[in-house]
Amino acid sequence: METSEIENLIKSAVELDELHVKFDGSQCKVIAVADMFGELSRVKKQQVVYAPLAEVINEGKIHAVTIKTFTTSEWQREKMFNLPL
Repeated sequence: METSEIENLIKSAVELDELHVKFDGSQCKVIAVADMFGELSRVKKQQVVYAPLAEVINEGKIHAVTIKTFTTSEWQREKMFNLPL
């Protein structure tokens, strides 16, 4: 599975301002940025990003996922500490 395939799965299901994905063949790291995250609980934020990946995770194409979510204003403060992936 390629990084671009993972990005496409997430982007086709969730409207985001920014998406950063790093994939090393088994571990996937995702940073998702959208203002809608400000209205959601921590668990719901994770579920929104995880849901489009559930099938490929169940198939064993991705073994572990780390997800960080930010609103656009949070991302302006945090991006210096969270990039590059």
